[in-house]
Amino acid sequence: MKTQLTEARAGVITDAMRQVAASEGVDVQTVRDEVAAGRLVIAANRAHLKTNLKAVGIGRVLATKVNANIGTSSIRCSVPAEIEKMNAALEVGADAMMDLSTGGDLDSIRAELLAHCPVPFGTVPIYQVIEGRDVEDVTPELILETVEKQAKQGVDFFTIHAGLLREHLPLLENRVMGIVSRGGALLAKWMVHHKRQNPLFEMFDDLCDVMAEHDVCFSLGDGLRPGAIADATDEAQLAELRTLGELTQRAWERGCQVMVEGPGHVPFNQIQYNMEIQQKLCHGAPFYVLGPLVTDIAPGYDHITSAIGGCAAAYYGASFLCYVTPREHLGLPNTDDVRAGVVAAKIAAHAGDVARGLKGAADRDRKLSIARGNLDWPTHIGTSLDPRTADRMHKEACKEMGMAELQSADYCSMCGKHWCSVRINREVQQAVAGKA
Repeated sequence: MKTQLTEARAGVITDAMRQVAASEGVDVQTVRDEVAAGRLVIAANRAHLKTNLKAVGIGRVLATKVNANIGTSSIRCSVPAEIEKMNAALEVGADAMMDLSTGGDLDSIRAELLAHCPVPFGTVPIYQVIEGRDVEDVTPELILETVEKQAKQGVDFFTIHAGLLREHLPLLENRVMGIVSRGGALLAKWMVHHKRQNPLFEMFDDLCDVMAEHDVCFSLGDGLRPGAIADATDEAQLAELRTLGELTQRAWERGCQVMVEGPGHVPFNQIQYNMEIQQKLCHGAPFYVLGPLVTDIAPGYDHITSAIGGCAAAYYGASFLCYVTPREHLGLPNTDDVRAGVVAAKIAAHAGDVARGLKGAADRDRKLSIARGNLDWPTHIGTSLDPRTADRMHKEACKEMGMAELQSADYCSMCGKHWCSVRINREVQQAVAGKA
């Protein structure tokens, strides 16, 4: 079965590759070559491509991408609410969406969310496998059946926790937080109960065959990611990463695209090493990281702690950032939390791209700065990551100053007429040029 990877290896340029090249301003031959090498993925299920999917590329030669998580639970189960979150995430630039639903009719929820989703759409199939049953009752046959069902629906990438092995579990003894991944914890419990190896590892070739048939991209899950900075870069995390590197090659051999998931909670000084060791062990496959969060002490502000780590990750080697909302570790996010989480992650991704000198990354900054210097408020606000929030704040400032608007004023909304540095700068420039 043809996939983006097998086509690229055969020298074929697909429509999806053309879409990615056009949207990123990159030569299409470069896109094809990077896909062929496994350093770039285009998560595009054939079924989703036939409906509403716009192809997105994830890899270091392109801009760093951002994922937003949505999904129902047994506590809160409303598809319209999840679609509202999706729309909010897309409005501020989310490049991909993951459905982490664990409550309600998961098949119909997934179908409805997919129908509304124009960007790559991911899931964690083990969640549906577990839903409604005890983890001990899970069978390999049920896992494969669920993966195939979701692939047929059009899911573009799956988180598959196949790298967490039974022999890794003793390495957790000295951890502060143990296993924080839901999928990882469930599989660990299954292995302990059955005294068997991880079924996802044992059936990996079968999973590859299903995913290649529909061109679903692997997102190899990090079931042992650190959930506290004290646990970062420990032997458990690295042992799983080595296994993920081996699985990456096995998936490539069977024609599957692969990205690899990473931490988690990581002190700032360890981020560079984490990015570089993944590139080495996983043979250049795109790295998809959660944050990483650089401190554990900021509940309510973890979108900020993750943006700090995300910027470094994007600079040192990550291709894909998973957002973290302000409500991380505290509760389920609402629409405002989703919006804030995406904006924070987009700031991190963009700042990382600017810092690494990605071609064209700073063009938007320059455009906004020119508009700011010219007191061109429509362009200033319209070029921002979140124009709606910027416009609201600007209008509030105008109201406070007793003005209907500042569109034609020769001073800014922060300082007023006599203190405005932009206005004074113009006067200085005119004087230096002899025009005053």
